Amino acid sequence: MIHATAIIDASATIADSASIGPYSVIGPEVTIGAGTSIASHVVVKGPTRIGEGNHIHQFASIGDDPQDLKYDGERTELIIGDRNRIREYATINRGTEGGGGVTRIGNDNLFMAYIHIAHDCQVGCHTVFANGSSLAGHVTVEDHAILAGFACVHQFCKVGEHAFLGLNSVANRDVPPFTLAVGSYAEAKGINKTGLRRRGFDDLTIAALHRAYMALVRHHGKREDAVAGLQSVAESHTEVRRFIDFIESSERGIVR
Repeated sequence: MIHATAIIDASATIADSASIGPYSVIGPEVTIGAGTSIASHVVVKGPTRIGEGNHIHQFASIGDDPQDLKYDGERTELIIGDRNRIREYATINRGTEGGGGVTRIGNDNLFMAYIHIAHDCQVGCHTVFANGSSLAGHVTVEDHAILAGFACVHQFCKVGEHAFLGLNSVANRDVPPFTLAVGSYAEAKGINKTGLRRRGFDDLTIAALHRAYMALVRHHGKREDAVAGLQSVAESHTEVRRFIDFIESSERGIVR
């Protein structure tokens, strides 16, 4: 399962059912889980832990040093979960000491060609990163979020669960969960209704989220008043509660 031309460091730990393709390089302190497939010409540097059932395509660069001028060779790591698909020329960097030391990827994500995930990012599960989309350092992307082609997220920003960041859009503030954001400097365009319906959200929940969006994103009065008016809705819809909590906890402000 390991091609004769692959270069494997003696300290790497590779499951018996994992496969390593021609001319790939697996560095020190790399762990690769059962059923994970590494194609040809892939470079994986450590410390990096890759879980089970992942498929990493040719020419990807996984676990290289962070692109941060403050980085001075300290020990940091990358942790990747299970069943992720990482396509050609994707780059995913390790963390930095100042950012917690870990870049972390969840399970069941699709990372298309040429995506970049920078140091200290935290990516959830079931996300889709379309071709050329990029995260700066310290970004959080929650479960089921989608970044369209060439979408970019500024450092320290968050993209909420089930959010959609549109083609060529740049998010320099937090994108609330369940919303659609589009634009060279992303602007909120409403609830991601199409995406939510595809994932099985019912019309009542979508309507409740729309009400919360209108109250908190389009509202120009006091946020406390808007939140107070949504408490009864939040009690019957946990999604609205998560929407409120995300906005109230935002440190960079939200796209509007």
